[in-house]
Amino acid sequence: MKPIFELLHFYISPVHNFYGHHDLPPGDEPVRELEVIECVAGRGIAGDRFFDFKNDFKGQITFFAMETHERLCREFGRRLPPSLYRRNAITRGFDLNELIGCEFEIQGITFEGTEEARPCHWMNAAFGPGAEQALLGFGGLRAKILDSGELKLTHLLEAVPA
Repeated sequence: MKPIFELLHFYISPVHNFYGHHDLPPGDEPVRELEVIECVAGRGIAGDRFFDFKNDFKGQITFFAMETHERLCREFGRRLPPSLYRRNAITRGFDLNELIGCEFEIQGITFEGTEEARPCHWMNAAFGPGAEQALLGFGGLRAKILDSGELKLTHLLEAVPA
């Protein structure tokens, strides 16, 4: 049986707000929500801050589970948008950690799950104190893009092993 999941939101961030800002305040560039993102093999998502970041970069696209966001909102008593994690694709219905070390296909595009998108101390500023600790093991999935193409927001997709 193929796992069924949804792609709920796509976000790109043209500028780094947190990455590289150690001992400095975060930037204030808003994320942009899109209905379609252009995935470029080996390079990343067109328009995103990590596009062409470096050769063979493990985080050309990042996925984050809506279930994790909803859990944090309940635990912290907060109602915040899932864009604050600055992950590219918000999913529902699949354990993203199961894709670490695997190739998988969505809408004809093949990805390689490389590692957890580990939470950092900025999560405490973005979501609230304690968020970094609460996200350990649930920070999302970093992946390489192996085929170029467009991803579109749709619901109830089948994840096909590559």
